[in-house]
Amino acid sequence: MVKLDVASPSPIQSLKRALGYLNEYRWMSLGAMLSLLLLIAADALTPQLFRWEIDQGIAKKDLDIVFQASSSLICVAIARGVSSFGQSFWAETVAQGVAYKLRNKIFQKIQNLSFSYHDRAPTSQLLTRITSDIEKIRTFVSTTLLQVVSSLVTVVTITVILLVMNWQLALITLTSIPAAALLLIALFSRSAVLFGRTQQLLGELNAVLKENLLGVRVIKAFVREDAEIERYRQRNQEVVAANMKVVRTLSNFFPLVFLLSNLVILAVLGYGGSAVIGGRFSLGELVAFNSYLAVILQPIVQMGFASSVIAQAAASAKRVYEVFDTEEEIRDRFDAIPFNSSSIRISFEDVSFRYPGATHDALKGISFETKPNELIAILGNTGSGKSTLVNLIPRFYDVTTGAIRIDGSDVRDFTLQSLRSHIGIVFQETRLFSGTIRYNIAYAVPHAPLELVIEAAKIAHIHEFIISLPDGYETIVGERGVGLSGGQKQRIAIARTLLTDYRILILDDSTSAVDAKTATQILASLDKLMRTRTCTVFAIAQRISTVKNADRILLIDGGELVAQGTHEELMQNSPLYGSILESQIQGGSSDFK
Repeated sequence: MVKLDVASPSPIQSLKRALGYLNEYRWMSLGAMLSLLLLIAADALTPQLFRWEIDQGIAKKDLDIVFQASSSLICVAIARGVSSFGQSFWAETVAQGVAYKLRNKIFQKIQNLSFSYHDRAPTSQLLTRITSDIEKIRTFVSTTLLQVVSSLVTVVTITVILLVMNWQLALITLTSIPAAALLLIALFSRSAVLFGRTQQLLGELNAVLKENLLGVRVIKAFVREDAEIERYRQRNQEVVAANMKVVRTLSNFFPLVFLLSNLVILAVLGYGGSAVIGGRFSLGELVAFNSYLAVILQPIVQMGFASSVIAQAAASAKRVYEVFDTEEEIRDRFDAIPFNSSSIRISFEDVSFRYPGATHDALKGISFETKPNELIAILGNTGSGKSTLVNLIPRFYDVTTGAIRIDGSDVRDFTLQSLRSHIGIVFQETRLFSGTIRYNIAYAVPHAPLELVIEAAKIAHIHEFIISLPDGYETIVGERGVGLSGGQKQRIAIARTLLTDYRILILDDSTSAVDAKTATQILASLDKLMRTRTCTVFAIAQRISTVKNADRILLIDGGELVAQGTHEELMQNSPLYGSILESQIQGGSSDFK
C-alpha cells in the first residue's frame, strides 16, 4: 500500500489545530457555553430543592413549602430543557461550520498539490479523509467537546457543594475520581492507536470498492465477480476485526467504572445512613447528597464515552492535517511574473528528470529548441518518457536538472495560473464530467457562445456525430463519459482544449482511440489552425502515419532524445525510426502504401 509521504503531527496537536476554527464562530460557541453553564446550574440546584422539600416541607408537613419546592422544580426542569436545546443547537451549528471549513480547506489543498503527490497518494485514502475523518471531527465538536467541558465544570462545582455539605462523605466520593482518571488515560492511549488503524483499513476497503466500481466491465468480462467479492469480504473482515478491538477495549473499561461508582454509592449510603440515624445528617441532606453523587459520577462515565470519541477525532485530525501540512512542491516563486510570451520559442536545455522516490532518471539530458508555429511530433516506445517530457512544460513536475525556457524565460519564472492558462493539453486518459456535451467542451470557458463550441467540435471532427444525436450539444454525458466510444471521448476532449486561449498545444497520444484516417484529419485541421494563430503544437503519437507530416519529429528512447528531424530525414538517418516504421507497416497499416 502506498503511504502519504508527509509530516506526521501528533493526534492531540492536530485536534487542537482543528479546534482553532472555533474562533471564527466565537459568538455561537459562547451561546453554546452559556447554555451549558445554565444546564449545570440547573443540575446543581435540583438536589437542593429536593432537600428543601423533604426537610422543610415533607418532614414538617408544610404543604406550602412542598408546593413552592415542586413549582421551583418544574421551573428548573423547563430551564434545563431550554438550556439543553440551546446547547445542542449552537454546538451543532458550530460543528457544521468547522466541518465546512475543513472540507473546503482540504479540497483546496488537494487541488493545489502536485502530480507527484497524487502519484503516491491513494485516492481512496483522500476520500476517507474528506468524508469519514472530517465527520468524526464534526461529531467531536458537536457533542463530545461540550461533554468534556460540562464534565469538568460539573465535577468542580459538585465537589465544592459536597465539601460544604459534609466533607467526610465528600472525601469518600472523591476517591473515585483519581481511579477513574487513570482508567481514562489508559483507555485514551490505547484507543488512539486503534482508531488510527481502523481509519487506515477503512481507506483500503474504499480502495477496493472504488476499483470495482470503475472496473466493473473488466470484472464481468473476465468472470471475476466471485474473486472480487472474496477480496472485498476479506478487507471488510479486517475493518470489522479492527473495530472489535476498539469494542473490547471499551468493554473492559466501563464495567470497572460502573463497579467503582457502585462501591462509592454503597459507601456513601452506609456512612450517610448511620449519620442520619445518629442525628448528624438530615434525611433531606442524604437524599441531596446521593443525588449529587449521581451527578458527579455521571461525568466520569461520560468522560469514558468521550475518551473514545476524542481518540477517534484526534486520529482523524492527524490524518487530515497530514494533507494540510504536505508541502506544495510546485508553486509560484515570490517574484513570479505573468506569462505573456508571443513568439513561443521553447527550448529544453540539458533537461533531466527523476520522479520522487525513483532510483533512475525518467529523462536524461534532453536538449532541443522549437520554432514559432511548429508542429512537433514525439515518438518512442512505451515507457520511453514521451508524456514525462511534455508534462514538464506546464510544470506538472519540475525538472531535476537543466531548464525549460519559453522565449528565453525559465518556465519557473512564470506564475502557474498564467502559464497553464495558455497551454492547452489533451491527456492520454480522457476524463469527461457528468453534464451535457456542450458543458464538457466549454468546461474551461463556461460562457463560451455555442458558435465557438461548434467551431472547436468541427476542428476535432466530432461535430457531425454530435448533431446526429437527438439532443445535439445538449445531450447528457454519463458518468466518466459512459455511452460514448473511446474515440468520441477523445475528440470531445480535443474540442474542449481547442476552446481555450492556448499558445502551446499538447496532444498526449490523444488520438490513440481514433482511426488513423480521422487522426490524420484532426492533425491536418490543427496544422491549418496553427497557421492562423501563434502557437506551438506537441503531438505524442504511437502511429507514425498520423504525424509523418509534422514539421519535426523527436524520437525518444530510454529517456533520451536519440534523433530528431522530418519524416524523410529520420527514415534516412535513424535505424530506430526505421524499425518502428517497418513494424507498423508489417502490422497492417496501409497509410504508407
